[in-house]
Amino acid sequence: MNHARNILMLLIGAAALTSCQFERSGATGWNYNDSRNGGFEKAPFEEQETGPGLVLIEGGQFTMGRVTDELTYDWNNIPRTVTVSSFYMDEVEVTNFYWLEYLYWLERVFSADYPEIYKKALPDTLVWRNKLAYNEPYVEYYLRHPAYRDYPVVGVNWLQANDYCAWRTDRVNEVILIREGLFEHYPNQINEDHFTTDAYLAGQYESGKKIDGMQDFNPNRDTRNVRMEDGILLPRYRLPTEAEWEYAAYGLVGNSIDERIVERRIYPWNGHWVRYDSRKKGGAFYGDFRGNFMRGRGDYMGVAGSLNDNADVTAPVFSYWPNDYGLYNMAGNVSEWVMDVYRPLSPEDKNDFRPFRGNVFKTKTLNSDGAVQEKFDQVIYDVDGIKYFLTEFQTRMQGRATDEEAKLIDDLLTAIEQSIEFNNSRKHDAAMQRVQDMVDMIKASSIPSDIQPKLLSGISDYQMDQPGDVRWRNVTVEENIDRRNYRQSDNINFVDGDLESSIYFDQADYEGNAMYDWGKTSLINDHARVYKGASWADRIYWANPATRRYLDERQSTAMIGFRCAMTRVGSPLGMGDAKRRSQLKK
Repeated sequence: MNHARNILMLLIGAAALTSCQFERSGATGWNYNDSRNGGFEKAPFEEQETGPGLVLIEGGQFTMGRVTDELTYDWNNIPRTVTVSSFYMDEVEVTNFYWLEYLYWLERVFSADYPEIYKKALPDTLVWRNKLAYNEPYVEYYLRHPAYRDYPVVGVNWLQANDYCAWRTDRVNEVILIREGLFEHYPNQINEDHFTTDAYLAGQYESGKKIDGMQDFNPNRDTRNVRMEDGILLPRYRLPTEAEWEYAAYGLVGNSIDERIVERRIYPWNGHWVRYDSRKKGGAFYGDFRGNFMRGRGDYMGVAGSLNDNADVTAPVFSYWPNDYGLYNMAGNVSEWVMDVYRPLSPEDKNDFRPFRGNVFKTKTLNSDGAVQEKFDQVIYDVDGIKYFLTEFQTRMQGRATDEEAKLIDDLLTAIEQSIEFNNSRKHDAAMQRVQDMVDMIKASSIPSDIQPKLLSGISDYQMDQPGDVRWRNVTVEENIDRRNYRQSDNINFVDGDLESSIYFDQADYEGNAMYDWGKTSLINDHARVYKGASWADRIYWANPATRRYLDERQSTAMIGFRCAMTRVGSPLGMGDAKRRSQLKK
């Protein structure tokens, strides 16, 4: 809907009306949208607009967790009743072509001054390689050849998937503002001068405006930017939570009468079989597989002349029948990243309303005047991560590096130590400048060696923010002194991994990892992320939506992709709620 146009018409009409014709506050009796009363506005609003590619998932309660035998004996998935609010989810996985659109935009905006931003977004096409298989054609062609443009993107790690969701949010909201007549197409965006939703809402993006803004009822101002109160801009695209993904995959909305679930599903369809079982529903597909997965050892696609899933690796994203929510490939094709940090006991620990583990509470950084601090004008790096990378790189090069190479690595380690010191003393700009100096140092090196691109590639992987992003920081204990629901920012370890939840709970001075000693006794840490569902290379067991696995957020495989979600605000039923209310009135 053209919300801005509706608001503008409301403003014009309001100017011609007398005060008795204004809508009045039920609390104070003062007129809305009346500049004589100070101009407090009430924008016309019906329902949240459905973003591109999304379908509404009506929420509700369901039994989350194991519904079949625990074949892996991980005991990390106890059944539990939880409630998921309504939300939106992509009907298909993010495709190669969608990702190429993303890469093109990054290259156009950042390549001149910040080529490392484009480099970080590149999927790892080498995930297709196998020491005892010939998969080089996929390495070379899968991402970019038009034959695969509608296939799900793979080789994308959890961090890259989140970056894509943030980028997609900004592009969708930008085109909405263009549609509303507030912005014009502005292809000359470069570096920090590009549209982001946060920067626009903070009043830090002016380029590309077609008009100054919407008419403001405030008698002290003529125009203003769109605000969240107008209901024009969409919420953020993001990864779904584990509970949301599992709930959406089951599609129980089509398998219930009133509040009675007719049959508890093992897969996103009824029954324990995996082929189309009805000529009425399946038609010509009777007897074919319902998804893209591995039937048995060595059988990825079936017999020539009657391929059981019509795919050797992945399949086009609109393949097979969707589930009852209209979601494609929720069982098979690729496994999918979700937001959650992995813990074996999360099903026991998480809240039963909108369950999720992974909260790190943040807030916008403010300046001394209380306004949002100026957005970044440089690349922001994870300096501790860069130190880890350089230390590991030095270890791998031990005994093979020349004297010049060893000296370069030592100089980089010295520089990153200085950067960490700056960062710890809150000299963040100086810390980031030191990292940029390291990048320049590598580029300027005249060593006859091939380690320069390896170093540059490794450092680029530890970007956190890019020019144009609004500054966010973790909340502090000091600003939450009287708060009851939380105090600290990082709650990933809460009741599972923190000192209080370990056997050392009575030793306040205990040093080291109290429970998950990563790399020694466990592969679980705060960077282990959950992925759900079966892939083209998995047996049918993993097609049960309740199954859960995990992988480090910086790693990727040829079997994992993702799809985006969006929060539903307001009524859980959308326009269907209005329809039901109108029937009740009749």
